[in-house]
Amino acid sequence: MSDMFRQALEESWRDLLIAPVSADNRLRTAPLSVSTSRGPVLAAVDHEGHRHLLVPIAGNQHVREIRDGQVLHLRKRPLEDEEVYQYYADLSCLRHELDDVFTGLGENVLREISRLGEDERTPASPQTLKALHRVLDRWRALFRAHGTLGPVQLAGLFGELRILLRLLAENPSAHRLWAGPSGNPHDFTSGTEAVEVKTTTGDALRIRVHGLRQLEAPEGGSLQLVCLRVEHAPEGGEGTSVVDLVERALRLCDDEGTLLGLLAEVGYHTVDTERYRATRFLVREERWYAVTAGFPRLTPADLAVAEVPGNVTDVEYTVDLTGTPPGPLPMTRVERHLAAMLGEST
Repeated sequence: MSDMFRQALEESWRDLLIAPVSADNRLRTAPLSVSTSRGPVLAAVDHEGHRHLLVPIAGNQHVREIRDGQVLHLRKRPLEDEEVYQYYADLSCLRHELDDVFTGLGENVLREISRLGEDERTPASPQTLKALHRVLDRWRALFRAHGTLGPVQLAGLFGELRILLRLLAENPSAHRLWAGPSGNPHDFTSGTEAVEVKTTTGDALRIRVHGLRQLEAPEGGSLQLVCLRVEHAPEGGEGTSVVDLVERALRLCDDEGTLLGLLAEVGYHTVDTERYRATRFLVREERWYAVTAGFPRLTPADLAVAEVPGNVTDVEYTVDLTGTPPGPLPMTRVERHLAAMLGEST
């Protein structure tokens, strides 16, 4: 469903930009499939090509105005045509380089409004505006905190993109398996099959594990861990940048908008492309492991056996995989696992 909302927004904004808007106080609009008691939600563009999302509201409703440093704006706005005079909560993004992030926000707004119950059919219902404010409260921090990725974050993204490219080479829709940006414990999952990616820039293969579920297989399924040891390429030497991998992934995938949204969720924005291009990595080692009962890890069950109190939370720890055991998997096992993930997702 969310993919449908994202696609509808992207197509509407693209079509609206074909013809210019005649004046700076006007909008060109198109109805979307999500409706309220006061009419459909609208996609719109202004004379500068900025994207707007218009949520219909009652004339006596108060819109919480937002002006986030010339990035995100929300205000109450009346629109009139030959037949209707209607008030809207007008949400807009004033930086084109953040359009992909704004699309994700708009997608969330549409999904939230579409879930409203029977009471939203009553014209006086405040639920539509409440839904918009609720989503904005979750997303505003992302717009305010827009910054660049540091070296450790870039290395982590580099590792995940390498795995994503392997999946996309087999299926152009495989970016939908990239679940880490959405908060899943595992970086890639199809439901019962999962892959966790760890990238380190040190001399040893030591990985940092965040939480007790990151190395816990999905219920009824299996988990493989891929560990990459990379180093920064010297200036003027060989190497591959995160930008190179992103560009390849966008060429391979069948839905650039969804992939850009996932990248935005991990903090990668197209506006920073040139800043990242000079940071390149060389892969020095790659090992895959089956995360089974004998693998060195901590899980909720381990803490229960050790009688650790249940209010102990936010567990993080380091695993040193420099030596053996455990032994890495042959690539034939890895390929079968990835094929199973792809097969389960179709």
